Amino acid sequence: MLTKYKKLILFSVGFLTLHQFFVSPAYAYIDPVTGSTIITLIAGALAAGAMTLKYYWFRIKSKISGDHSQENEADTIDKSDLESGFVSEWAELKKINRLSQDERSIIFYAENKASMNHFQLLIHELTEKMNLQICYVTSVKNDPVLSAKNQKILPFYIGDGTARTKFFSSLKARILVTDMPDLGKFHIKRSEEYPVHYIYLFHSMYSVHSYLRKGAVDNYDTIFCVGPHQVKEIRETEKVYSLKEKKLINYGYGRLDTLLQNKRKSQTTNSHAKDLIIIAPSYGDNNLLETCGIELIDILLKSDFRVIVRPHLRTLRDSTELIDSIKQKFEKNPDFVFETGVIKFDSLNNSVCMISDWSGISLEYAFTFERPVIFIDVPKKILNPNWSDITLEPIETSIRDQIGHVVSPNNLQEILELTKILGKNTQDISKLIKEIREKTVYNIGESAKIGAEYIRQLHNESKNSKNT
Repeated sequence: MLTKYKKLILFSVGFLTLHQFFVSPAYAYIDPVTGSTIITLIAGALAAGAMTLKYYWFRIKSKISGDHSQENEADTIDKSDLESGFVSEWAELKKINRLSQDERSIIFYAENKASMNHFQLLIHELTEKMNLQICYVTSVKNDPVLSAKNQKILPFYIGDGTARTKFFSSLKARILVTDMPDLGKFHIKRSEEYPVHYIYLFHSMYSVHSYLRKGAVDNYDTIFCVGPHQVKEIRETEKVYSLKEKKLINYGYGRLDTLLQNKRKSQTTNSHAKDLIIIAPSYGDNNLLETCGIELIDILLKSDFRVIVRPHLRTLRDSTELIDSIKQKFEKNPDFVFETGVIKFDSLNNSVCMISDWSGISLEYAFTFERPVIFIDVPKKILNPNWSDITLEPIETSIRDQIGHVVSPNNLQEILELTKILGKNTQDISKLIKEIREKTVYNIGESAKIGAEYIRQLHNESKNSKNT
């Protein structure tokens, strides 16, 4: 029996490996792009082989032990993992390539779950208001768009492996819109087969040179800028590094517009419940959870606050020991919530304040609810070691004292005094934050109209040029 399964395993792994190399055309030379692709192909083949091994291992164990629950588990793996693996992703890619030029003229690419937060209003404007057809390509397996019934949106799931690499390198579309930085810097390249116009949407209101890697937006044709600070930063970057000028659109921030819409539709709860404070840190070795998280949570709970802690996804992944310690110490406290998903809007709306460090959510919170943020003054994570080549002070540094209070991790007790102040002069605080918001963000409430009109014009110009 084992010999029988051994042959099946070896055959499956061999077949899957060879399949990865023959599903797409071969090229007669190896350049850096192809080299990166080959590495990704090998990784995909190994992953597929591992899933196959796992599948047959469960079946072997079930035969030997007689435990059919393990055999059922193998069937589950077969259906969910193998069928939804790279084979189906490549099949989706083939479907995309079979679309007409008009059907795949405008493509949105979603790299992760947060992407739709920035696409939502823009896509609605294009499809519902302008009646344009778009193609939506996602690397999110359970993306809600995949099951939505919208005839103006053609959705496809291509994962984040070899099919995605091929999708980008062979893309034939007039326009691609995405919030994924670093195009052309690693294995995700501009199309080698078609003059695609690439549009970049920021997924944070922070400064370009400080929160992204060097060159993260250099290979885009058009940038939808959040505010004047990003326009200045990009133009100075182009001068410092002698780069070709990109088309910069005074766009705004779609995520903020969505939050403000939700705020207008919701109501603040006037309950007698304890005051709620939300802790939303960034990631990295020096984030506030790593530096003083347990002490901070302890102080707030002992002072009769309700506390929601929402760690960054990377912290959940990389700092399991810390996460386990926090859960073990506080999860039995009825006033403590450990959130691993999206913080509910009602919780944000009914909170006293947010405590953060360098997370981009801090600006979203302050500008939506017009309440100050308490910043724990931990060292800032540096993604771009050359950020100081650009002489402009990052917005997230210059704005902190204007929209909140900066507190040393060695003086956390100060937070208790600040929370008393937050309940006073709320109208003055709200007015000040509104004024700062107006200076920082373009077209508040109107970004989707601005962006959609630009995309429509670009689409029409491209279409007309192809027809002449």
